[in-house]
Amino acid sequence: MTGPRAYQDVAVAAPTSVRYERFSTKSGHYFCGTVLRQMLASANLDKAAVDGLCVSSFSLAPDTAVALTEHFGLATRWVDHLPFGGASGLIALHRAARAVEARDADIVACIAGDTNDPDAFRRSTASFSRFGRDAVYPYGSGGTNVTAAFLTDQYMQLYGATREDFGRICVAQRQNAAAYPNALLRKPLALEDYLAARPVADPLRLFDCVMPCSGAEGFLVMRGETAQAHGLEFASLVSLIERHNAFFADEVQTRSGLADGQATLFSAAGIGPDDIGVLEIYDDYPVIVAMQLEDLGFCQKGEAKALLRAHDFRVDGSLPLNTCGGQLSAGQAGAAGGFLGIVEAVRQLTGRALGDQVEDARTALVTGFGMLNFDRGLSSAAAILAAS
Repeated sequence: MTGPRAYQDVAVAAPTSVRYERFSTKSGHYFCGTVLRQMLASANLDKAAVDGLCVSSFSLAPDTAVALTEHFGLATRWVDHLPFGGASGLIALHRAARAVEARDADIVACIAGDTNDPDAFRRSTASFSRFGRDAVYPYGSGGTNVTAAFLTDQYMQLYGATREDFGRICVAQRQNAAAYPNALLRKPLALEDYLAARPVADPLRLFDCVMPCSGAEGFLVMRGETAQAHGLEFASLVSLIERHNAFFADEVQTRSGLADGQATLFSAAGIGPDDIGVLEIYDDYPVIVAMQLEDLGFCQKGEAKALLRAHDFRVDGSLPLNTCGGQLSAGQAGAAGGFLGIVEAVRQLTGRALGDQVEDARTALVTGFGMLNFDRGLSSAAAILAAS
């Protein structure tokens, strides 16, 4: 199997967030349209300059991305709609990067947004997948919390990780969120508070679980020469991988598709894990963070517990992780949760962090993980970005 063709002059610019709200009566269309409007205003671009559109959302039905071109008054020559959950942001970047390289589009707007009314989470879990609808939800095990509890318990039994180990992720990310204005959870969190929180689904407790909310995230993808012509600051895409249904013979997931692709990811970039300055790891649950750190080669399989005990994951620590607080503290705005890491990485690499800035940030690794069924997440992706 040959490796992917290297990226040539792909820029990621105009990182934009629509402030999160716990609940909203506005539509997913509203949040997607708002992030597009704000993104173009920040880049000083007219919407006529956008000739590609990539969209991810759980709350657009019955519409898809192509319907948004009419809603927003866009005329595009390239469009994609990505139903990959938490992996959608990286997959959007992948598709858009190849489109601008091939000159199928010059400027692609990659956006994700969702609304969250008080009943939205129940509706989403009831119809998330055929697996869930037919074989899980009718028996009272619907929803990602139960799935994540199953995966967490399996991981703890296999590798000896403790709740204190997972708590180090949550506590550090809460400290990172304190300075990030869009985070919904910024109150300081001590390890004792994490351990004493109310149970949700054993062994998970409250702070192991993301808070569903409304909001949107977005970024623009174009060639570097285009970004320079428009006077835009940008981060450069260095390497990217995506994998789907990897290791399907494993009885229960203990590794993601990143374990299959990490060698390609780093060899294409010409660097190793020790060269990464900023980590934006998809974090719907702490066990997913631990698993991905292992799969990416930051430690051996089953040894994330030692890595978590050895490092400080705050913005000014030895291994800055989810520098805006990640979803565990910022909130999970539906599909936009898979875009948050890219948006934050570009801000860090361009020196434009909304919260605390990682000193001399030159490289960032971003991951996405999505489509969680009962015993595994089907989609994984990762990218390395560099300061331009």
